[in-house]
Amino acid sequence: MASRKLKIAFDPIYAHPLPEGHRFPMLKYELIPEQLLYEGSITAANLFAPTLCPDEIILWTHDAAYVDKLHLQTLSEREQRHIGFPQSPVLTQREFTITQGTIDCCHHALQNGVALNVAGGTHHAFTDRGEGFCMLNDMAVASNYLLKKKLAKQILVIDLDVHQGNGTAKLFENEKRVFTFSMHGEHNYPFHKEKSDLDIPLKDGTGNDEYLSLLKSTLTQLINEIQPDFAFFLSGVDILDTDKFGKLKVTVDGCKQRDEIVFSHLQQQQIPCVAAMGGGYSADVKVIVEGHCNTFTVAKDVFSL
Repeated sequence: MASRKLKIAFDPIYAHPLPEGHRFPMLKYELIPEQLLYEGSITAANLFAPTLCPDEIILWTHDAAYVDKLHLQTLSEREQRHIGFPQSPVLTQREFTITQGTIDCCHHALQNGVALNVAGGTHHAFTDRGEGFCMLNDMAVASNYLLKKKLAKQILVIDLDVHQGNGTAKLFENEKRVFTFSMHGEHNYPFHKEKSDLDIPLKDGTGNDEYLSLLKSTLTQLINEIQPDFAFFLSGVDILDTDKFGKLKVTVDGCKQRDEIVFSHLQQQQIPCVAAMGGGYSADVKVIVEGHCNTFTVAKDVFSL
């Protein structure tokens, strides 16, 4: 049983209805907290519902004209296609809620070592546009919030989604206080990659041993060199061998070991961490949910919450 200190951002608005046959597995946002509650990993006391992130905070990261488009529902058909979702007022409300969830998690992580957002990790959003199922870059907004409020001096973004964190890389290309690290599939979306502070492109078919060894050595070196006082972890489960688009060969257990490596490295150095779930496109939603739920249980165990 988790203590009440483990805080998880979740609101029913996360599971936004999409047109029938849509390829994004929105159902997972409903199933993750249900599964965690069912197996007794958490109680209702661990969940909190974020409010809407104020425009003032969003505008520290995103362009005003773009934010206006989200509010006024004036995204063009082309812009909506790039994002991958049809615009609606509720969808905009969802994005602002998720972003506030990541910010709220920062405060909980500063107190308790770790906090997690059931959604978020929307790393394909740029300052003036969204793409790849991402509209607002929650980790970028939260990073700028921490810096602005002087709650962190050096941030490390650990992006282990199978897709490169192109939006995050571009947003922080001139911000030395945020180090962007992305380990992703070389031959995968986005096909035009931005330049992170450290990119590790993986060959198709990369499996557990190579993946975990590379991650462990890289994280050890990065933490020693950068000396971060806060970290964000994008824990996508699209690295799984069952993923429809991932092209890697990491097993569910390998993905769990990945989470253990990340959380253990951060816990040992007493670096507060916020994790957000990112992508996952296995045909069986149960596999997606299992992979994501492992992230929560590993965080709880490593940080003894």
